[in-house]
Amino acid sequence: MRLLNTETRELKGFVSGIPRYAILSHTWGEEEVTLQRLNSATYADWSRPQFSKIAMSCDLARGDGHQWIWIDTCRIDKTSSAELSEAINSMFLRYHGSRICYVYLVDVPDGDDPHQESSAFSRSRWFTRGWTLQELIAPESVEFYTIDWQYVGSREDLSDVISQVTGIFEDFLQLHLKLGTLPASRKMSWAARRKIALVEDVTYCLLGLFGIHIPLLYGEGTNAFRRL
Repeated sequence: MRLLNTETRELKGFVSGIPRYAILSHTWGEEEVTLQRLNSATYADWSRPQFSKIAMSCDLARGDGHQWIWIDTCRIDKTSSAELSEAINSMFLRYHGSRICYVYLVDVPDGDDPHQESSAFSRSRWFTRGWTLQELIAPESVEFYTIDWQYVGSREDLSDVISQVTGIFEDFLQLHLKLGTLPASRKMSWAARRKIALVEDVTYCLLGLFGIHIPLLYGEGTNAFRRL
């Protein structure tokens, strides 16, 4: 598991003895920083726009007392099919094992009131993506931030709004219900509201919710769902 030191901004791999860490949830943009790009980053690179999300995440986590943070875009070697398969199969556990999950909402401006009708928060793209479903559900603690990193609220604070947007019970969002107690049909209904770019990812983004592991076979199309 690769973690980023929030002070030095250097990567370190852990096989065992994984330290406490924060984690970032976000929607991907066109120019995300890859593992290879981060490893070759210079001091000047950290002032570039594409590095700002990583830098601000580090600053936020360090301010909360976290020495380490995990960010998917630059922690997974996507050139390795074996590593990508392991990462996707363990993604739910990565988020579940974090001390806190920071949700960065690039389409929510400062000052937005989530409880107002048609708020930018309730219309955020983050709530429509398949992969972010487990990122909402798995962590022990979730906090939401605007495009300029202004604090919006926690998952519990905003459970009424999130429930309306996602169809997920408020009691579950407030940690009064366990995932294992819910029927498969309920979990599937949450996923049905969301969008996925690749056919196979409709299945792969659900693996953690059902607690299963399967080999990734991109190109198999809808057969992935039958295997699930």
